[in-house]
Amino acid sequence: MAVLPIRPTPFFANKNQAFWNLQLAGWGGATLLRAMSALANGQSPDRLVIILIATITGFSLSLILAVIYGQVIRQRPLVTWGSTALVLALATGVYAFIDSWVLQVAGAATDGNFASLFVGIYFIDLVLLGAWSALYYAINFFLQVEEQADRLERLEAQATSAQLAMLRYQLNPHFLFNTLNSISTLVLLKQSETANAMLTRLSSFLRHTLVTQPGGKVTVAQEMETLQLYLGIEQMRFEERLRSDFRVEPDAAKAQLPAMLLQPLVENAIKYGVSPQEEGAEIAIVAQVVGPRLRVTVSDTGPGMTMNNIEAGLPAVRPTHARRDSTGVGLANIRDRLAQAYGEEHRFEIRSPESGGFSVLIELPFETEESAALSEATAEPAQAAPPKKPSAPSAVVTSTLPPKAHQTT
Repeated sequence: MAVLPIRPTPFFANKNQAFWNLQLAGWGGATLLRAMSALANGQSPDRLVIILIATITGFSLSLILAVIYGQVIRQRPLVTWGSTALVLALATGVYAFIDSWVLQVAGAATDGNFASLFVGIYFIDLVLLGAWSALYYAINFFLQVEEQADRLERLEAQATSAQLAMLRYQLNPHFLFNTLNSISTLVLLKQSETANAMLTRLSSFLRHTLVTQPGGKVTVAQEMETLQLYLGIEQMRFEERLRSDFRVEPDAAKAQLPAMLLQPLVENAIKYGVSPQEEGAEIAIVAQVVGPRLRVTVSDTGPGMTMNNIEAGLPAVRPTHARRDSTGVGLANIRDRLAQAYGEEHRFEIRSPESGGFSVLIELPFETEESAALSEATAEPAQAAPPKKPSAPSAVVTSTLPPKAHQTT
């Protein structure tokens, strides 16, 4: 599932440093503005001392307010806003009292009545500290929302990774059941050499699949090599009845796709295309780059899909949302994995013309290891090194094992 990465703004990466930067910039700017206004109005330079004292007083009070706000911001809303109003009123009173006293001592007050002076300055200081408080809460609420969004994104990523792992781990028991049944049959028939060769290929296949992360991606070339190992095992069961054809463009070989994505399609092709026919079938796997997308087609020359498995009125080309899950575990598995990994940015179609045969078409956004690593680097540090590129895939060699009955999946 595609999720927009939300990361803390670089300025607030260090909250403590950002606070002091804002404090110095804010109060420094306020002081400069008041000083320029005083000089522009022709007031004496002594007025600058009064402005400096007022700034130091406001700066100190804002530090106290920051400590108090940092505690009440975590409380219930009623407690937070009630405490904020009370503390702000008290802090403004202290601020106005000090300003009024300084003005009277310096003789800068035009009115000798301290109470009137205090009330007049109180509202001016209330606007200043009120603006500071509003800015403090706005920034902190923004950071809280950002942290919650970041936490939600990580939880969604973990859930997606867990679901992808679950879908991936469905494949091995499904495949192992059939393969171990075949090996058991070979042992009962006392074909020990063939059974041993099949076990060797099975171990190579499992070793190859276990090196990739459950939710990770591999190149098309790596996926084709995995399919060759898988078909090498099945070839020992079906002999010449199973024929394969790999056609991979050089650019497509470097593209990435979810690991073990195509294996269920090949398994279905063997089950529904090769196994039911005496003459077997050919399985073709084509990978090509079409514009900005990777297109992979897995097809077989088997009998195709019977009408009992097709809903009335559906065309031969059926999109993902119109497909019945009863067409096979593999198709449902792939559909879910594509939806988790790409959302709406993918295409999944099955084709079963009346003339026979069955094919599955998958289109994904084209991306290579380099582009994927660059995208991950801009979002967050890479978690693991990219998988090592294998050699280019080659055609599967046909073995000479007589065909055996295919076990149900």
